[in-house]
Amino acid sequence: MISTRAFASALFTTAALLTAGVAPASAQPSAAATSCYSGAKTLTYHYQAAAKEYGTYTTTSRCNDINMRLLTDGPQGIYLDACVVFVDHTSKCNNDDAYTTHGTEWATVATDVKDGTHFVLRVHAYDIDAQNVTFQIAY
Repeated sequence: MISTRAFASALFTTAALLTAGVAPASAQPSAAATSCYSGAKTLTYHYQAAAKEYGTYTTTSRCNDINMRLLTDGPQGIYLDACVVFVDHTSKCNNDDAYTTHGTEWATVATDVKDGTHFVLRVHAYDIDAQNVTFQIAY
């Protein structure tokens, strides 16, 4: 059980931080995520029957993963399927040559990717609603 003194101290500290304009650590965004996404590239996918490749890109120390999100103002339910091809090693997609589906939230296309790795992002439409879709990748 928390003592009255400890509770009062925590309450005072939180009030002081909020008065100073500083959010508690639990409310602050991750610095790593912020720096990773701040270097994102914005691209546009135009619907086509076959998958489209973007790149070749080289991973950096800014992100540990290759991430993607859609920037769409269109109707709800637009998604893109994506995978990563590590071009120095294979012509197949990562993750057992499987695509993952991506929407407007940041999501990982490939995890724990070594810095300096060359890759292309392979994208295809989830369905025919994905006609002209702007998206971002961060790596």
